[in-house]
Amino acid sequence: MAKRRARNDDDIPKLNREQSREQLTFLVSFLKPYRWKIAFALLILIVSSAVSLAFPALIGKLIDVVLNEAASPYSLGTISGVLVAVLVVQSVTRFFTSMTLASITENTLAQLRTTLFDRIIRLPMAFFGERRVGELSSRMSSDLALIQETFTFTFLELLRQSVFFVGSVILIAGRSLRLTGMILLVVPVLVVVALLFARYIRKYSRDAQDALADASTIVEETLQGIAGVKSFVNEHYESKRYGSAILRGVTIALKGAKVRSAFVSFIIFALFSGIAGVIWYGGSLVRSGEMTMGDLTSFIIYTTFVGGALGSFAELFGQIQRTLGASVRVREILTETPEELGNERGSTKIGSASRFQSVEFANVVFHYPGRKDIAALNDVSFHIEAGKRVAFVGESGAGKSTTAALIQRFYDIDAGEIRFDGVPANQLSLGAVRESVGIVPQDIVLFGGTIADNIRYGNLEASDEALWEAARLANATEFIEQFPEKLQTLVGERGVKLSGGQRQRVAIARAILKNPPMLILDEATSSLDSQTEYLIQEAMERLMAGRTTIIIAHRLSTIRRCDTILVFSKGRIIESGTHEELLAQTGSFYARLCALQFGELDA
Repeated sequence: MAKRRARNDDDIPKLNREQSREQLTFLVSFLKPYRWKIAFALLILIVSSAVSLAFPALIGKLIDVVLNEAASPYSLGTISGVLVAVLVVQSVTRFFTSMTLASITENTLAQLRTTLFDRIIRLPMAFFGERRVGELSSRMSSDLALIQETFTFTFLELLRQSVFFVGSVILIAGRSLRLTGMILLVVPVLVVVALLFARYIRKYSRDAQDALADASTIVEETLQGIAGVKSFVNEHYESKRYGSAILRGVTIALKGAKVRSAFVSFIIFALFSGIAGVIWYGGSLVRSGEMTMGDLTSFIIYTTFVGGALGSFAELFGQIQRTLGASVRVREILTETPEELGNERGSTKIGSASRFQSVEFANVVFHYPGRKDIAALNDVSFHIEAGKRVAFVGESGAGKSTTAALIQRFYDIDAGEIRFDGVPANQLSLGAVRESVGIVPQDIVLFGGTIADNIRYGNLEASDEALWEAARLANATEFIEQFPEKLQTLVGERGVKLSGGQRQRVAIARAILKNPPMLILDEATSSLDSQTEYLIQEAMERLMAGRTTIIIAHRLSTIRRCDTILVFSKGRIIESGTHEELLAQTGSFYARLCALQFGELDA
């Protein structure tokens, strides 16, 4: 399984005020196409919230009319009618605003998801070497879900509560400055406390997001390697590992909840103590005739609005902080430099004149990005001419697969030069190089669609007739025609519904359909039965005909007819020649490899 990246407090982005503003600007930038629609919806929301502020005043008037209708200039029916009209206007406008902003948010998040996915799949292989699949999945799911919730609800509610807070403070100040002073005395204290608590809320929110990403990664890894889990009877271990990650997330979440709960409890205590004081002091004003019972009722309702707004600010700002923390991770991906593919398929189809048939390595040195202390390739040089068959042999970790990856330009080399048809690789587009190279890997991983989908991946514009021809050349029709759905047969997750030999023939058909001038074959026939191996070897012979072919050899008996055999050891090429030439060299490494496999040098 992939090694887990260590997480500590230094890995968690610390957002100061300026950074928070930058992250907020980053998120809002996705809303720019809808700015006028948003402005109109928010204007309606402000008007709706302002209209709602008339509700406490009307309740107060209603109480005064009930208690003393003769002294009121309004009738009970008039006030009741206005009250119903206010409620209707508030409900209709709130529905319109919510639906408008929800539509905008869904479209914006869809764009953000598409942009993020498009960026991820265009990033270089070095990026994926430093990230786990589960972590990236978490960025696509939980982080964007948090951003979606904030766009859909939090910003909307924050604006509404702000209108309630400001409007209520102004209206209660107009009724009684002395009572308003009692309420506002606690506001500076609440602001100071809020600033202190916000720092801890942000930290626990980011920690909780990282813990959730870790747990998601474990799920992803376990399900991807479920066969290995069951083979080693490690279900209990994986369950325990996931449980530990979840427990860590729960522990962090509870710490954050404790901080938020303490803050909310403090606010509730302070505000309701103030409300109790208002009722006590306001009651004396009513008794002395300085205030009516209706005015006191309105004042208390407005005070409740103020308290509710202040109480909600803690949770709303906490939600925004969590979103800003999540957006840091999303923004990190979006600011990564993607590969410039140039003439990639899907935009401008590469012509045959731009497809390369020969490759040359000149003193190439390469270190994997995460292992700079160990050279994967060290001063490697060779030239593979057009139409030739060349085999890479050597012990595991010698550099064979690394060389194949560099031919596909998955990584940038540290020194030396790679040339295609004599042209330096850095002068060619990645799309042109990769279009020229087809690969049949050792570990065949198919997509979870149909057989047709997987074969057509080699050429998305291919017809059904071309699919059947590629399948025939790959000796795949033998098993495809046995399925009731034929080419429309679902292969299952990673192709689990097909056998190893069937998956390999689908991969060969895909390579045939791509029709590349250069091939990389990572041999994997040792575990197959003789009949299946024969069919695959026959299909490979058809595939290799007329093409430059590189064979990463695991079974030396399959490479005797290669034009050249390159022997790798510890990141270097230590021998080269034909099968017979290498066997004839006294004490050659290749001869020893043959002896280990066949028990005799002339095997």
